Amino acid sequence: MTALTDISLTTIDGNKTTLGEFTGKVCLVVNVASKCGLTPQYEGLEALYRQYASDGLVVLGFPANDFAGQEPGTDEEIREFCSTSYDVTFPMFSKIQVTGEAKHPLYAALTSAAPSTSNSDQAMRSRLEGHGLSPTSPPEVLWNFEKFLIGRDGRVIARFAPDTTPDNPELAAALESALAS
Repeated sequence: MTALTDISLTTIDGNKTTLGEFTGKVCLVVNVASKCGLTPQYEGLEALYRQYASDGLVVLGFPANDFAGQEPGTDEEIREFCSTSYDVTFPMFSKIQVTGEAKHPLYAALTSAAPSTSNSDQAMRSRLEGHGLSPTSPPEVLWNFEKFLIGRDGRVIARFAPDTTPDNPELAAALESALAS
C-alpha cells in the first residue's frame, strides 16, 4: 500500500505535489464545498490554520462535488471564492472525488486508515435524512467538511464528522495532542 505522503496530488493552481511536502507537520485534511450549509466552516478552518501554523499545523482543503452538487465550480472559481469570501490562505487542492469507485487515492487511503469517525456522526446522518438525502455508509465520507487528522509521522490519528466545527473541543484537544508529539 502506498504511504499517504507518496500519493500524487495537484494543487488548486495546477502544480503536482504530494503530502510529503508537509512531512513533519500535523495535517488536517478536509473535503470542502462552496455551496454547502457547512461552508462557513472555512472561517474556522482558516482561524485554526493561523493559530497553529507556527506550531506545525497545516489545513489542507480538497474541493469535492460528491454531495448534492455543492461544489460545481472550476478550480479557478473555487480559489477565487475561498480567497474573497473567507480569506483562505491554507493550501487548497484541485477538485477531486472523495466517494465511490472513482474516489481519489488519497481518500481511499484515508477512509481505509480510519473507516469511521472518531466522534458520532449520527446527528449529521439524521439531518441529511431529514432533508431527504441518503447518507453514505462507512467507510465512505459522509458529507462535505469531514476532517482527517494526520500526525507528524504521516499516520491518520482521527476522523471527525462533517458537523464537527473547527472550534469543537474534541477536535481542538486532538489537534493540540498531535502538535505536542
